[in-house]
Amino acid sequence: MYAIIETGGKQVKVAAGDVVYVEKLDVEAGETVTFDKVLFVGGDNVKVGAPLVEGATVTGKVEKQGRAKKIIVFKYKAKKNNRKKQGHRQPYTKVVIDAINA
Repeated sequence: MYAIIETGGKQVKVAAGDVVYVEKLDVEAGETVTFDKVLFVGGDNVKVGAPLVEGATVTGKVEKQGRAKKIIVFKYKAKKNNRKKQGHRQPYTKVVIDAINA
């Protein structure tokens, strides 16, 4: 069984036992998180939401909070001596999916 959930403005396909990296959630490591915005549940009996599946939830355990590798943002205007170098590290939450309740 798998499900498509919405978190952090993105849609993520999850199944029991999967490890997913989502946008940072305000939950401590080791705690349980419940996703209630379930858009689709697939498997033996398919449930499609309009827009959400009624009563369906996905639970998972937060393994850690972290930050992704640094990316460099370099803005440059030719012939204007205008340069701007900036770094960015996107925060994320690593979640291990425990169960899909549909």
